[in-house]
Amino acid sequence: MNITDDEILQRLKGGDKKALTILYDTYWKRLFASSYLLLKDRELCEEIIQDIFIEIWNRREELQIKVSFNSYLYACVRYKAFSEFRKEKPERVELYDDINGRFQYSTPETRMIHEELEEQVKLLVESLPDKCQLVFKLSRNEQLSHKQIAEQLGISTKTVENHITNALKVLRDALGNVMAIEIILHFIR
Repeated sequence: MNITDDEILQRLKGGDKKALTILYDTYWKRLFASSYLLLKDRELCEEIIQDIFIEIWNRREELQIKVSFNSYLYACVRYKAFSEFRKEKPERVELYDDINGRFQYSTPETRMIHEELEEQVKLLVESLPDKCQLVFKLSRNEQLSHKQIAEQLGISTKTVENHITNALKVLRDALGNVMAIEIILHFIR
């Protein structure tokens, strides 16, 4: 079936369960493969993917996706996988080593999706007002503290916080809330 992401999104917003089925059938195997490469736990991966599709259905009316479903769903899986690692399960410690590298390049498809997502984030950051963009890049790329940025730019710490808040709001509005963690991880690397 030849249906665009926008058509699926509109049908989802209209309560069309068949659109969710199309989305699920199209992406389930890829999402499972990506998550399994990280977590090595079939049951957990199935649960994660099921949760993602349930969340999409439950949030369908307010869902705002400005990137492809590929990128959006990839980021959802990545977010959920990172959540599992943050639970600090001792048996997962060795899996956490170089997780960014393994997840980005585990398959040619995930590499392409990751690159598409990085490009979207880069374009959004570049669309920010100059001062906001500079503050955001100093915070995320240079990993400077709010105080260090304020001193370097001769502005107040509160102004730095406001710029970062505004930048994150723009990114969340454009990419969706579930991708906020992806944005932060992208700039920490």
